[in-house]
Amino acid sequence: MLEQDSREGSIKMEFDFDAVNEEDSPFPEVRASVSNIDDTEMPAMTLRMWIIGLFLCMTASAMNVFFNFRQPAPSVSPLALLLICYPIGKFFAFVLPITTYRLPRYLGGSEFSFNPGPWNIKEHVLVYIMANVAITAPYAINAIVVIQINYDVSVDYWFSVLLVVATQLTGFGLAGICRRFLVWPASMVWPQNLVTCTLLNTLHAEDDDEPGSMTRYKYFLLVLGGAFFFFFIPGYLFSALSVFSWICWIMPNNIPVNQLFGVESGLGMSIVTFDWSQISWFGSPLMFPWWAEVHIFFGFVLFFWIITPIMYYTNTWNLAYFPLNDSNPYDRFGNIYNVSYVLDADNRFNLTAYEEYSPLYLPATYAMTYTLAFAMSTCVLVHTILYHGRSLLNGIKKIRVGQDDIHAKLMRNYPEVPDWWYAICFLGFFFLMVVVVEVWHTSVPVWALLLSVALPIVYVLPSGFIYAMTGQGITLNLLAQIIPGTLIAGNPVANMIFKAYSVQTLSEATSFTQDLKLGHYIKVPPRATFIVQFVGTLLASFVQVGVKQWMFDNIPDMCSPDQPSSLTCPHNQVYFTASAVWGLIGPTRQFGKGALYYPELYAIIIGAFLPLPFWLWQRRYPNSWVKFVSTPVVLNGVSNIPPAAGINYSAWFAVGFVFQYLIRKRNFAWWSKFNYVTSAALDCGTVLSFFVIFFTLEFPKSGFFLNWWGNSVHTQTADWNRLPWKSIPSGGIPLD
Repeated sequence: MLEQDSREGSIKMEFDFDAVNEEDSPFPEVRASVSNIDDTEMPAMTLRMWIIGLFLCMTASAMNVFFNFRQPAPSVSPLALLLICYPIGKFFAFVLPITTYRLPRYLGGSEFSFNPGPWNIKEHVLVYIMANVAITAPYAINAIVVIQINYDVSVDYWFSVLLVVATQLTGFGLAGICRRFLVWPASMVWPQNLVTCTLLNTLHAEDDDEPGSMTRYKYFLLVLGGAFFFFFIPGYLFSALSVFSWICWIMPNNIPVNQLFGVESGLGMSIVTFDWSQISWFGSPLMFPWWAEVHIFFGFVLFFWIITPIMYYTNTWNLAYFPLNDSNPYDRFGNIYNVSYVLDADNRFNLTAYEEYSPLYLPATYAMTYTLAFAMSTCVLVHTILYHGRSLLNGIKKIRVGQDDIHAKLMRNYPEVPDWWYAICFLGFFFLMVVVVEVWHTSVPVWALLLSVALPIVYVLPSGFIYAMTGQGITLNLLAQIIPGTLIAGNPVANMIFKAYSVQTLSEATSFTQDLKLGHYIKVPPRATFIVQFVGTLLASFVQVGVKQWMFDNIPDMCSPDQPSSLTCPHNQVYFTASAVWGLIGPTRQFGKGALYYPELYAIIIGAFLPLPFWLWQRRYPNSWVKFVSTPVVLNGVSNIPPAAGINYSAWFAVGFVFQYLIRKRNFAWWSKFNYVTSAALDCGTVLSFFVIFFTLEFPKSGFFLNWWGNSVHTQTADWNRLPWKSIPSGGIPLD
């Protein structure tokens, strides 16, 4: 009866909730972490939620902007705020008066209370959602600082804040368009949200366990405490356990051994590390589905354990003259490329100086990453059309994309956000961006801005499909640098603004969509999620730019290498180098016909055809294992290298194999109850321990460090010193 109603009813249909509550998600990962019941009377957008959420969000966003300019730097994660706001919410519920107040009739006459009852899961998740989309340092701040410091262009507060607001919130409009494809279907799991849901349910729900069995909450506290104290060992007392390249310790001067088994700049074939932050460098292995982990590790082995060493040790593209794994470009003398050598007095490209100095060379893993990025740019589009084309057409026609699961049915109790709300946000903030580039004369033509926003529009659904199913998103960094570098050559400022707008719009669209799904899982009214996301991001933008402005107005020697408080702006230096490489030198000299890396462009064609044989095979043999193959996941899963090292993949997969395959297969009951709790506890314990170590041992008075063998042995290896296999010829690499 219920299934028939689900197929035939409208979005506002009535059905039997007693029967619904017996249903659950078709996916065991979701069943293990997300509740299949809802209390529609539970308050969500309460006054105390706004007070706690805005206070924590603004404080954390200010701290993250401050630390964005420091090296080394911690960051305040949304998961940390989720833990911090729990006791604060409980305290508010305990001390605030429970009196109900009524507004005057001329203000609407509605009722409100400072304390509507116990601190609940919906208030809690709204605080988390507010933080998740707002507290990270805005990507556009990098462009602002580089324009101001490196290109010596005066930048005022209002240009900065409007640029940040426009880049942060244009993606908000795209997120709403994606709901019917990426939020409502049950198959869009969003693995990161499962960890958050598990932690929220652990904090707010009581387990109905047999006497004597351990509750999730008690288990969470035990693992969190263990992770907190254990991290002091690899994080401070015995840091060699973090980069546990024991083979390199035995043979510190053997360069091939260090390159293959090394942890700092090698390929991580030693596999073992005792540092959870290394294992979960790009995401907890307890979060990713097992099939996605197999795809990602297969791609890593194929491209970085097999193909990259072959290319490196045969000296293809002169790769052997540079470190095997590094995120810096190099010159023909084996030094990190000095962009200042190819700039004139006006910070414009100097062709004569470039020809006298050096072409730009890429380390092996960097070259491989660009090759995969070229392939990915077409592969993901073709894959989306082949595998999700019908769903896209149904969504455009307003036909249901997939069968509703229990969570979608329960969400029908709440009014949905109209599409035009999101459309107004998208158009409004796009026009704000036009105002920014025109009023402040940034030299970015409006047609380039249209092209910049077209990239995330094209890629938001392909990226969202991959992110929702695997926990791995795609990035537009490569395309967002090559396109303006080709069409607006010699204009680094335009290149940076184009890149910031394009990359951040896609990133924010994905983040907003992820949080819409989280609200969907917790059964938060969609309009509450919309308002919280919008307000939190908008206010945080003003605070973040204000902190940046204060720092540069009041702190001397900002971004200088010898700044006393280590405020050296490391991210901005990378951003400046990229702007000069792609905006000044330009992609034509790197990848154009006759250039050293021109063959990489063939990857664009290969990527377009790569999904076809697998798609055709699974259509002919629907029950074949080939139906599980996803070529974009293979290509995109390894996109973190560099700056990630091989150990971040090999150790990640080893832990994932234990939890997501062995334990899940042999003890599914334990896995269902404790897997995501374990992941959340390890993440939280490690983050809290890192903050304690940083603020009590490393930050005060230039730090208190232990100088002994366990903290220095790994620094005496070829792996740590990033030594190349071949020495540079006298006079540098010959120019052909």
